[in-house]
Amino acid sequence: MTVVGEVEGLVSAVETLREAVDRASLPLDVPTRARAEASRRALLQQLDDYVVPRLRSLDAPLLAVVGGSTGAGKSTLVNSVIGATVSRSGVLRPTTTSPVLVHHPEDRHWFEDARILPDLARVTGGSLDDEQHGTVRLVESRALPAGMALLDAPDIDSVVSANRAIATQLLSAADLWLFVTTAARYADAVPWDLLRTAADRGTAVAIVLDRIPAEAVEEIRPHLAAMLREQGLPTAPIFTVPETTLDADGRLPEDAVARLRAWLQALAGDARARSIVVGQTLRGAIESLSGRTAELVVASRDQQDAAAALRKAADDAFAEARRRVGDGMTDGTLLRGEVLARWQEFVGTGEFFRQVETTIAKWRDRLTAAVKGTPPPSGSLGEALHTGVAALVVSNAEAATSETVRSWRRLAGGAAILRDHPDLTKPSANLGPDVERLVREWQGDVLELVRSEGAGRRTSARIAAYGVNAIGLFLMLVAFSSTGGLIGAEIGIAGGTAILAQRVLEAIFGDQAVRDMAAKARARLLEMTDELYDAERRRFDDALGGSVAPSDQAVRLSSAAARVRAVVR
Repeated sequence: MTVVGEVEGLVSAVETLREAVDRASLPLDVPTRARAEASRRALLQQLDDYVVPRLRSLDAPLLAVVGGSTGAGKSTLVNSVIGATVSRSGVLRPTTTSPVLVHHPEDRHWFEDARILPDLARVTGGSLDDEQHGTVRLVESRALPAGMALLDAPDIDSVVSANRAIATQLLSAADLWLFVTTAARYADAVPWDLLRTAADRGTAVAIVLDRIPAEAVEEIRPHLAAMLREQGLPTAPIFTVPETTLDADGRLPEDAVARLRAWLQALAGDARARSIVVGQTLRGAIESLSGRTAELVVASRDQQDAAAALRKAADDAFAEARRRVGDGMTDGTLLRGEVLARWQEFVGTGEFFRQVETTIAKWRDRLTAAVKGTPPPSGSLGEALHTGVAALVVSNAEAATSETVRSWRRLAGGAAILRDHPDLTKPSANLGPDVERLVREWQGDVLELVRSEGAGRRTSARIAAYGVNAIGLFLMLVAFSSTGGLIGAEIGIAGGTAILAQRVLEAIFGDQAVRDMAAKARARLLEMTDELYDAERRRFDDALGGSVAPSDQAVRLSSAAARVRAVVR
């Protein structure tokens, strides 16, 4: 199809793409973000300032944007072509700080609303010196034929960054770039960066070589033409304006701009010629959308990859913490130190252990005597177990937090999130109280397990003799001594400490029941630890959640760009 034909389908496709680009977010600070975000803003601006309004108004006047480097004489050229001072000129830089749009009175309705450049307010009348940033000054002139408007833009290399930004925006909104340069600066890098952009996007370009000495024309013009061919602009016309003295009004002599003025008037008066220029630039802009959107697609995927890496780092750190808790529960760690000392106080002397280990018969005799007597106190042992379990859970939570923070500082996007959420660098303030509550609840669950297993059994008297608390402590010791729940003499902890607990429980419940109870106790503690660690890990997930692009963003952008390509073909 042609750009002019089937306009409605093309408008719909372009607007869908515009919505996808507008909705695109690049929140994570990854290497591709800055460039992609700048491209996204530039793409939105061109869609809003040029592509969409031009598609909706193909018969609107041709807009020629006069752009160029500082001191190239853009404003003087515009004033000279119009034959009136419509744009401020002078030796102070920058002279043009807000754009000036000159149009025929009959074309006023095309420019007084927000059809193009919607983010710039319209200003009419007033002094030329009364320039306001964020505005475009509208000036009517019958010297310019209906069907064409000239827009004097700020310098593309202005010392004021806002001026550079608006100049680039205005060039993207042009049907025609009227690029002004000088004999001294025509090879500068900044203008050629923009001219290459124009070539890449198929924008119609005309060059004005201003203030050129007569003796240099034959040397510079062919060189400039060769450079234009090399950069993909072989058909761009070149107009030379000789170095000359300005008149009393600060304008160029008539003969200096006669050829340029005649060309502009001819273009304005020829509807077919205007259509060709508009069609070339519009088609080029539309065909460039796919490639420019591809950069956003790549950046969107980079965002997803970075988010996945950050999320995995947190998941791995807390999974490792959970594994270490599991290992600490079964490798005897919790049965040493303070727990061992309190256990020895609980059961008595070493001679007691030796008697228990002699034969099961002697153990039963001892057990019978214990049932008839008063069970030893269990408070200090329970406290030691409580402290040991809490320390195990807390230390590994702290380690998981530290490892996640270290990983995020290395990974793309992580350091910025940590700066925004400094509380992530340490465990949550409630970790200590939450762990204390967890251990208390778990110990309560173990006691409930003892009651449940002992209900209806003939062992109730034995349980009652020792007390549920004491039997619960025995079960905790067994749960913390072996993944299998059974303790062999060859792997006994602290001279048979856990073996004694094992045999007490076996005498009451039976060996298989003890294995099952120990497994349930461990599983319940790991389950509760998982829940606690999930809450700690979610702090990182929540911080990351506000910094993640939508998962379907890349697909939406790709699909929208593909639809535009399909319609244009």
